Amino acid sequence: MSDLSGKTAIITGASKGIGAATATHFAEQGANVVLAARNSDAIGELADQINLDGGAALAVACDVADYTQVKAVVDAATDRFTGVDILINNAGVMDPIARLTDSDPAAWGAMIDVNLKGVYHGMHAAIPAMQGSGTIINISSGAATGALEGWSHYCSSKAGALSLTKCGHKEYGDQGIRVIGLSPGTVATDMQREIKASGINPVSQMDFDQHIPADYVAKAIAYLCGPGGDAHRGTDFSIKTNEGRAAVGLPPISA
Repeated sequence: MSDLSGKTAIITGASKGIGAATATHFAEQGANVVLAARNSDAIGELADQINLDGGAALAVACDVADYTQVKAVVDAATDRFTGVDILINNAGVMDPIARLTDSDPAAWGAMIDVNLKGVYHGMHAAIPAMQGSGTIINISSGAATGALEGWSHYCSSKAGALSLTKCGHKEYGDQGIRVIGLSPGTVATDMQREIKASGINPVSQMDFDQHIPADYVAKAIAYLCGPGGDAHRGTDFSIKTNEGRAAVGLPPISA
C-alpha cells in the first residue's frame, strides 16, 4: 500500500477524467493535492469540494504548453505546502484525429506542445523542487510503442513521453527521483468520445462501456507512488494485463 498522507502531489489535467479522479483519490488518502488545468472553474470547484470534505487542495490555472505557467504551479505548491513530492503528468489531448496528409501542421504541433512538451515542462520545473526525493508519473499509452491510423500526433507524443521517462530515470534515478510511466489502456473519458466520433482505427469502434473507469487509473497511480513503483522505474507499467491489475488490486480483465 502507498502511504500518501502528508505528501504533496501536483496533478496536471485535473479538471476532469483521470486527473479529477486522481485528485479525489489522493486527497482521500491524505495527500495535499495541487490541481492544474486550463479550466480554472472546474479545478476551482473540485478543490473547493476536496477542502470541504476535509482534504487539502489548491487549484492553479495552467496550460502545460507554457513553461512559465507550469513553473508557477510548482512555485505555488512549494509556497502552500513547502515542497513537492509527486508530479503526475496527466494533461493530454487527442484532437485533431486525422491521417498524416489530412492533418493540419499547426494543430499537429499544438498537440505536441501539450502531450510531449508539457511532460518535459513538468519534469524540468518539479525535479528541483523535490529536493532529492520524489516520484514522477507520466501517463503513457500503448500508442507509445505502436502505430494507429489517424494518430500520428498522439503516437509520436506518447513515444516521446516514454523517452522522457527513460531519460529522467537515467539522469536522476540515482538522486532519489523515481520516474515511471503508466499505460492504462482505454479509459472512459471525454477523449474516448472524440475517438468514437472520428471513426478512424479500431479504437473508435469500441463501445463506451468497454473502457475502464478513471478511478482504476487513479488507484494505479497511487500504487506506483508507493513501493510498488520501484520495479517499474524508467519504464511503463501497464494495467492492461491481469498481472498488473492484480498488483494494484483491480478486478481482472473480463473474458
